[in-house]
Amino acid sequence: MAANELPPGLHRDTLAVRAAADRSQYGENSEALYLTSGYVQPSAEAAARRFAGEEDGFTYGRYGNPTVASFEQRLAALEGAEAAISTASGMSAILMMCMGLLKSGDHVVCSQSMFGSTIRLIGSDLAKFGITSSFVPQTDLAAWRQAIRPETRLLFAETPTNPLTEVCDIAALADLAHNAGALLAVDNCFATPVLQRPIALGADIVMHSGTKFLDGQGRVMAGALCTRQALVDEKFLPVLKSAGMTLAAFNAWVVLKGLETLDIRVRAQSANALALAQWLQAHPAVAQVYYPGLASHPQHALAMAQQSGVGGAVLSFAVKASGAEAARAGAFRVLDSLQVLSLATNLGDTKTMAAHPASTSHGRLTEAQRQAAGIGQGLVRVAVGLEHIDDIKADLARGLDTLA
Repeated sequence: MAANELPPGLHRDTLAVRAAADRSQYGENSEALYLTSGYVQPSAEAAARRFAGEEDGFTYGRYGNPTVASFEQRLAALEGAEAAISTASGMSAILMMCMGLLKSGDHVVCSQSMFGSTIRLIGSDLAKFGITSSFVPQTDLAAWRQAIRPETRLLFAETPTNPLTEVCDIAALADLAHNAGALLAVDNCFATPVLQRPIALGADIVMHSGTKFLDGQGRVMAGALCTRQALVDEKFLPVLKSAGMTLAAFNAWVVLKGLETLDIRVRAQSANALALAQWLQAHPAVAQVYYPGLASHPQHALAMAQQSGVGGAVLSFAVKASGAEAARAGAFRVLDSLQVLSLATNLGDTKTMAAHPASTSHGRLTEAQRQAAGIGQGLVRVAVGLEHIDDIKADLARGLDTLA
């Protein structure tokens, strides 16, 4: 359905609360939640045109929903994209992207530092259908270039990465992809459109797990792709209609409302994360802190330019230890000593969460894959929330101080 008529040139803060599908005849100010699987058609001829895609209109819950459309329009507006299409989760968005763009014999180049489930999906699951892949160091532009083949159709990067917060040069990767006749997709979950807009830097597709910062309170699961209208209509919507990785209307409504406070939350959480990273860097039990907002981060300058001068709300740190077994024990001691923070693997929540990537989010990878991605046994990831920073520090200190 057509979006609300808004004047051009509005700021993102305004779009985050105003971009949506048209109001109903009741004139609701808060976007409506439409819980329906079917839609009554005005005539048999209209139904035929709508199912054929010749006329605008909702036909069936698997194909579209007004609440879902509001979420898609709002997210597209925030990312500066022509359109967005939503899915039931972030991983289903990646699956839809691959199913829509790739066929047997095609090749994908990905960062070896991507989320563990992404590596598993592209490197193992899609390989069963004849889609090949190469995984390269996130920050090595020459490695990306060398990995491209004549059959390469997609470059896929995550920046910053989970959990080591490596940052890639989006504009440079976009040039590489386009010179090879391929598309560039960017996972923008960590930065969100508040800090980073990959399409403005040349990316073709932006992927989101709405489960994270877009919702912001860990309530529902959602995913989305932001891109050109033609890609949505010709490549992704047909997959959605056939495969049914549809976003539920209730979940879309929750994330739609979450977008209204996205800017405020991300900036406040990022400020907490910077303060925590600086404190961790000075703690005697910490070997290394991974956070783009620190001057010690290898891609600090790039991150500050690419992410609007803000480091984001997720960081990782490695405990000091001699050997993998001792490192794992040290990380577990920190996590088991928590009394305020949540031992949980989600991120983007208002509640701070800490996790051990090697045994959770990256636990299904082989040891060789984990080592290639730099995921050591002493690594702890912290997704920083909105608690008082002194309480976050004190809770981590309970375990860290016993290791010093």
